[in-house]
Amino acid sequence: MSFKLSKKGQQLIEMYKIMVSGGYMRKDGVDLRDAFADFSSRFYRIPIKEQFKEFEIKTVLDYGCGGSDWTEKNFSENGESAQEFYELNKCFRYEPARGFDERVQVDCVISFDVLEHVFIADVENTLNDIFSYAKKLVILNIACYPANALLPNGENAHITVRDKNWWKAQLDNCALRFPNIYIQLLTSNDWQKTESFPVYRGQDWLDSEEFVIK
Repeated sequence: MSFKLSKKGQQLIEMYKIMVSGGYMRKDGVDLRDAFADFSSRFYRIPIKEQFKEFEIKTVLDYGCGGSDWTEKNFSENGESAQEFYELNKCFRYEPARGFDERVQVDCVISFDVLEHVFIADVENTLNDIFSYAKKLVILNIACYPANALLPNGENAHITVRDKNWWKAQLDNCALRFPNIYIQLLTSNDWQKTESFPVYRGQDWLDSEEFVIK
């Protein structure tokens, strides 16, 4: 599946490209040169590994990967790369601000600290795009608070800040459009202060004998 971003969405991509190449300013006035270079999911690697094992995940697409390199050593405390740590066969990346586009069908699409950077009019299509590449599982981590980083125009880099239930509602709609894909939603109210929703999928609602879906 492919889609065209809104005009504002396209303008945002251009601003993120500027931040990647030239750095960005923080709210506290500090000027940083290394933009979006962290491996955002590293902090969550143990529970992610458990999910990968449970769902027999062997291929992954990192959607909005920033500077993450799944083949680079020292991802884990044992010096392994992320691909080695998770025992994966193949890893793919998508990051329009860096020119990476390896979007293909995989067992799991993982997207960390991305959706809060998406213009609100593009959220639905972006989620549809994410789900369209997943065969088994989607894992999302979404920040629900303003960023320290500022866009080149001076606005906050987290442009779509909504509470966890708003994001859960967006995912519930995806669960019905892609009923066989399991969903793991993580939301954060501050850096690495994360709440995890139970893993679920839409097909379980459709198969239920009850009509009340909590």
